[in-house]
Amino acid sequence: MSERLGFILHAKTRPEKAAAFEALFRAYVEPSRVEPGCIEYHMLRDKEDPTLFIFYEIWASQAHLDVHSNLPHMKQFFEQRMEFLERDFDIRSIDMLSESSASR
Repeated sequence: MSERLGFILHAKTRPEKAAAFEALFRAYVEPSRVEPGCIEYHMLRDKEDPTLFIFYEIWASQAHLDVHSNLPHMKQFFEQRMEFLERDFDIRSIDMLSESSASR
């Protein structure tokens, strides 16, 4: 059985901070995708609620996610997240039942 770790994260931003949040995390998508252990990393925005951002992430292991989460820019954001967010993250663990469609 695979050690893969997957989750869907909902980030409900303050309306006045949505654009800044989007700009900040758009810059993190590609670098995150090339990190060791990153299988899937997607940033999405709800069409009905533009203040709601959704992240779909699959990592090869908890250790890989820990490295990602402890990068300086990720730690800094986590400490300051409530300046951007209306409420704290809603994180749902998921199992990846199909193979990745990403071509790397």
